[in-house]
Amino acid sequence: MDIQDLLTGAQRASRRLVALPDDTINRILQDTATALVENTRVILEANRKDLERMEPANPKYDRLKLTSGRLEGIAGDMRNVTTLPSPLGRVLEETVRPNGISIRKVSVPFGVIGIIYEARPNVTCDVFSLCLKSGNACVLKGGSDADDSNRALVAIIHHVLEQYGLPKAVCTLLPPDREATTALLNATGIVDLIIPRGSSSLIEFVRNNSRIPVIETGAGICHTYFYIAGDVEKGAAIVNNAKTRRVSVCNSMDCLLIHKERIDDLPTLCKQLQESHVIIYADTAALNKLNGSYPPELLQPATPESFGTEFLDYKMSIRTVDSMEEAIEHITAHSSKHSECIISESDEAIRLFEQSIDAACVYANVSTAFTDGAQFGMGAEIGISTQKLHARGPMALPELTSYKYIIEGEGQIRNN
Repeated sequence: MDIQDLLTGAQRASRRLVALPDDTINRILQDTATALVENTRVILEANRKDLERMEPANPKYDRLKLTSGRLEGIAGDMRNVTTLPSPLGRVLEETVRPNGISIRKVSVPFGVIGIIYEARPNVTCDVFSLCLKSGNACVLKGGSDADDSNRALVAIIHHVLEQYGLPKAVCTLLPPDREATTALLNATGIVDLIIPRGSSSLIEFVRNNSRIPVIETGAGICHTYFYIAGDVEKGAAIVNNAKTRRVSVCNSMDCLLIHKERIDDLPTLCKQLQESHVIIYADTAALNKLNGSYPPELLQPATPESFGTEFLDYKMSIRTVDSMEEAIEHITAHSSKHSECIISESDEAIRLFEQSIDAACVYANVSTAFTDGAQFGMGAEIGISTQKLHARGPMALPELTSYKYIIEGEGQIRNN
């Protein structure tokens, strides 16, 4: 089938989902989760082919890699989605007008959601489960880096869909080439929403070239600010976790800000980082303080490019600030509005930081690694929205719906 046929097929398939009972959707997802685990060997073999084409040093390698444990996690997320209430048919508002007309605002699917993503095969399963649960057909445009993995996963999804008499187009995987991207971004009247998942350059490309509404997700330039009243033990644990838990994800910390009056605590805050061989780009004050306590081969002077960079690697920057105001100014200038954190024992400082920082997720004494739909109790996520229209932060089932008004009466007519 050519790309246009694939897209129109997804649109036809979306109409089949409108009346699909929630218990049937849950059974499909449960059976798909089971099938993913049962086909671990097949999936990992496909993933191995993708991994062989990528250098292990590439920051995308960890995102691309699947293991039996990760597949169990993906299946677990899919099962979690089945335990969540359906987002469809919710009466958001209801009123009866003086003339007796009843007006209800009811949640409905978007219809067809297109996802453009890079080397992240887990996105294939997360998107399918969330879109199906919310009554949407999904069109997947993965990158060539993960094409074998994506095709193995979608083949399993298709097998389960066919067992339930549903068209495979409910989950449509496009070719990994540029022509497919262009067709998807121009599929007006067929695709209702585009969600890019990946690097800032990918998101910018989609935003600048799509003729379809876009929800921006992904790019995370995340800061942690160690305030003058910060607890060192908490701070060291949070800094290490936010940076090293998984460096290739968008909630990983990129920059540590430290109040100048706490600069003596910097070696303690950074001590655990050397175990993961984290390269630090430090400003002059931080560099002087870390000299002699941090491995010299991992310590480099910061440049202007060290700030406002999403490293997606075992790298980070450090800047010393004179005040809360300077920290807020730095974050405002360099943040991608994803996740920002303050470490402080001062309630007043915490409130000021929370009120002043413009980001989807603002943390106090908690690692930014928690910006994740599953960690927020949403089951799985389709992405982290960094914009303000329609959705912000982790996007799950409610964010994949729109609404319409249902108006009922008994023959009322308008006379003016």
